[in-house]
Amino acid sequence: MVAGTLVAPAHAGDVTVFAAASLSDAIRDVAEMWESQTGGDVTLSFAGSSAIARQVQAGAPADVVVLASVEWMDALDQSGDLAPGARLDLLTNRLVVVGGWHEEGDLDLTSASEFVERLGRGRLAMALVDAVPAGIYARAALENLGLWEAVADRVVQSDNVRGALALVAVRAATLGVVYATDAQVERRIEVIAEIPVAAHPPIVYPAAVTRGGDHADAHAFLVFLNSPFARAIFTGHGFGLVGDR
Repeated sequence: MVAGTLVAPAHAGDVTVFAAASLSDAIRDVAEMWESQTGGDVTLSFAGSSAIARQVQAGAPADVVVLASVEWMDALDQSGDLAPGARLDLLTNRLVVVGGWHEEGDLDLTSASEFVERLGRGRLAMALVDAVPAGIYARAALENLGLWEAVADRVVQSDNVRGALALVAVRAATLGVVYATDAQVERRIEVIAEIPVAAHPPIVYPAAVTRGGDHADAHAFLVFLNSPFARAIFTGHGFGLVGDR
């Protein structure tokens, strides 16, 4: 476990960070602060957590990974692709149901018939329900709420949660299930329901240094991710902090 109260070093080198797509706006802001404080350069790459894990296992040159899934980080740990002792649970998130900006009224998640009625002839956008954390969490939530069977044949799946959000924003899907943090960055959608956190496994974002990126700058960046500076950025983007749940 990595303690995270230190500030950035006076000078740093280059760090390559692979991060879950839902983190893209927040991580960019954190990286900019790191660069301004250290003079180092951060290269960012975003994808679904499952894709990132497979890329790292295949030898992709990531120094630090930040995923939306403890399970996928466990897979990297078990395959020997993480630096020893350089991992921490960083952030939390929530799920919401979104519709287009023209949607009016909250959706009652206790009523499968209302969910189907709101969909009409449209589709329900979700990230890949068998591979991508946002989709896995969303399916679990809909199953626990007794809604999945009513809408399963209406689901259109995307490689990552930002893709699912985009489908609703451009009206290719009527509704979508996405992270609350994604919903707040897209002006063309409306949040019509908040999914109870008890309806799905805890959404936790772990971060770690990879075995291939086991150098001082990567370790310093990992610590910086958990610093007060970075934590303020993350909470400003709507993320929760592990320990505050």
